[in-house]
Amino acid sequence: MGQLVLVGLVEPQADMEDAFNEWYLGNHVEDTARAPHVKLARCYRAVKGFLGEPPSGYLAIYEVNIDDPAEAERVLGDYQRDPQAWAERQPGNGSLKVIGAGWYEEVLAFDADGSPLAETPTTDTTQEIS
Repeated sequence: MGQLVLVGLVEPQADMEDAFNEWYLGNHVEDTARAPHVKLARCYRAVKGFLGEPPSGYLAIYEVNIDDPAEAERVLGDYQRDPQAWAERQPGNGSLKVIGAGWYEEVLAFDADGSPLAETPTTDTTQEIS
């Protein structure tokens, strides 16, 4: 089975940082991590720009054990629409501003010594992005 990552560039809506911290950081990331086929969820806060300003205040990365992005999106959507999926789920509070998001597949991976990782797939990098 392949692996995709869902990457989200997000930040709080204006004047809603406390609500964002409570819902997005305090509930939504964990909730999404509990979805079927999600292997790992991580969220990072921007601390400094590189070659300009960071594109968003936060970066969320969800590793998913599905190789078809349409199927991964369907499974995640079904989970998020199911009110019984996680008893501790809190409803969205309008605090989330999505700057951008997308599904990505790995094309290269190296360890700290510069050695290619064996599980790195061979991918046709000429494919169009839709």
